[in-house]
Amino acid sequence: MPVNAYILIQTEVGKAASVADEIGRLEGVTNAEDVTGPYDVIVRAEADTVDELGKLVVARVQSVAGITRTLTCPVVHL
Repeated sequence: MPVNAYILIQTEVGKAASVADEIGRLEGVTNAEDVTGPYDVIVRAEADTVDELGKLVVARVQSVAGITRTLTCPVVHL
């Protein structure tokens, strides 16, 4: 069963649209939307394992220019 998560992203002023566009093209990202509120972009991501999800966030998502902070929220099935 794949691991799914929402990644909440804060960006530099004026960078939300370009960050969402670039992240939306990454493998493992199923959706990336720029939004209003305390976060600027919300991403839905999927990976085979928690480790792969962590690598996606740290190595690929956080390297996108314009990101100032991320918060990863794994989906749980209760």
